[in-house]
Amino acid sequence: MYLIAGLTMVCSVLLTVSDVVLRTFKMPILGTYELVGVFAAIMVGFALPETSRARGHVFMDLAASHFPSKVAKVFHVISRILGIAFFASVSWYLWIMGNDYLATGETSTTLLIPLYPVAYALAICCIVECLVLFVEMFEQKEVEP
Repeated sequence: MYLIAGLTMVCSVLLTVSDVVLRTFKMPILGTYELVGVFAAIMVGFALPETSRARGHVFMDLAASHFPSKVAKVFHVISRILGIAFFASVSWYLWIMGNDYLATGETSTTLLIPLYPVAYALAICCIVECLVLFVEMFEQKEVEP
């Protein structure tokens, strides 16, 4: 998944740079804005589980670092449960959105890219994030302050 996120980021950068260069010659690339938007959604969704697993996200712990280790671990488990509930809800909503897009034939404005595969892919990414959070709940790592 991380590889897909990285390749999508490279494509986004190359597309944006190419569009900027070609605009100087009055030949912009049609649909750059919507492609970069789709690429951004794919980048975030596919990078989320690995970033979470590597603890590469911003880690804010205002209260738990001042409590004993056992209490901090309880906060750790509760935060993972809340995260699982959140990402499961987001996944469910994205799956329903994908069904709606498929049923209505929703596409992007300029390039007419079908949007349902993106919604389904992001729903699956959120489920993978739920699995990552579930595994983290039971790991014996020391909770980081």
